[in-house]
Amino acid sequence: MAASEEFMKYRSPLVSRYASKEMAYNFSDRKKFTTWRKLWIFLAKAEKALGLPITDEQIAEMESHAEDIDFSMAAEEERKLRHDVMAHVHTFAHCCPAAAPIIHLGATSCYVGDNTDLIMLRDGFDILLPKLARVIDRLSNFAEKYSDLPTLGFTHYQPAQLTTVGKRACLWLQDLAMDMRNLQRARDDLRFRGVKGTTGTQASFLHFIYLPTYSRKVDIDSLSSLASLGATVHKICTDIRLLANLKEIEEPFEKEQIGSSAMPYKRNPMRAERCCSLARHLVALMADPLQTASVQWLERTLDDSANRRISLPESFLTADIILSTLQNITEGLVVYPKVIERHIRHELPFMATENIIMAMVKAGGNRQDCHEKIRVLSQEAAAVVKQEGGDNDLLSRVQADPYFAPILGQLDAILDPKTFIGRAPQQVARFLSEEVRPLLEPYNSKMDVKIELEL
Repeated sequence: MAASEEFMKYRSPLVSRYASKEMAYNFSDRKKFTTWRKLWIFLAKAEKALGLPITDEQIAEMESHAEDIDFSMAAEEERKLRHDVMAHVHTFAHCCPAAAPIIHLGATSCYVGDNTDLIMLRDGFDILLPKLARVIDRLSNFAEKYSDLPTLGFTHYQPAQLTTVGKRACLWLQDLAMDMRNLQRARDDLRFRGVKGTTGTQASFLHFIYLPTYSRKVDIDSLSSLASLGATVHKICTDIRLLANLKEIEEPFEKEQIGSSAMPYKRNPMRAERCCSLARHLVALMADPLQTASVQWLERTLDDSANRRISLPESFLTADIILSTLQNITEGLVVYPKVIERHIRHELPFMATENIIMAMVKAGGNRQDCHEKIRVLSQEAAAVVKQEGGDNDLLSRVQADPYFAPILGQLDAILDPKTFIGRAPQQVARFLSEEVRPLLEPYNSKMDVKIELEL
């Protein structure tokens, strides 16, 4: 195809713009149809072993032409026959005249179609799992580094008690670890369809092989693990976008990167936005296998084929670019401790009121009197913040009130943010050592790959 013609038809951005070469190849026509030919070779060898009159020369001929597919001939054959499998049987037979009589002998289309799909799903998981492991590894390093850096926690997106930057990252890691286990289980549960004939009875093969048919529930199982990963990534990247708005955390921003065509000062979280956008697509694709499995009439039907040609590859291609992008984000997350400190300083006096009351009681004060004093001063400080747009001056009001003179020397210690984070640093360390690091051990040899996004 001429270069100019390439841009005259729709191209899926999942391949042309986003996904890795290895995942794009995994669902390519070359991978698919060379796998068909390999399956026909395995079939011939098994049938020969069972006593069928198949010669070594026929098998050798098929093996010598396993890779040289004439795609133009196959396309022409399919236009005539309206059957993709038979089109490739004829194309393979054309370059293997001696083996032509025994290619696809006794098999049905599902023999090559379903088994190839299962191989592609398995290989797709094998591409995704190390990528997910690297994301978890990078995020674990981030959590460890900032395990004791206090930050405002949020519930209902309203300031709540303090947590740490590292502890918040562990919330993300907890979900990613669940996804890792789900993907690994879905991968390990895949079972080769074997050779069953049209309805799975093996009537054409009798005692040849015994394995289950490829239920479309397998697609549900595989794609649900990917959709769940999509939900996790959407949550993580939404959190990063919210924190970027607060200027507490930013994704990597390259030297010549443009954040906005209209506003030169902007640093938009483009990578996190891309992850959220694609994650929604990944989650939405889950509807396809659910509906497909629900309408498989009796032994099987063929209204699944066109749908699965789209939903299976797109799910893996989408998960692939999401993980590559998230790895790039987690390798370069930037934290701004001074901004975080300012936000804490703005809210902490309100959070410290109970501690101030406790200190006053220890110094001999009356709890109820102290509570009322703090209530009045807090309302006054809140009015300054909300009505006047000023800073939280509760601490200054406490310091100026003679009632609190007995504890003025303790205020700095009372208001130390690290006294509000509980056991968060220890929790991070334990979680990483007991739950996360062991999960990554099978992928230690694949941790050094760094992602450079082309777009």
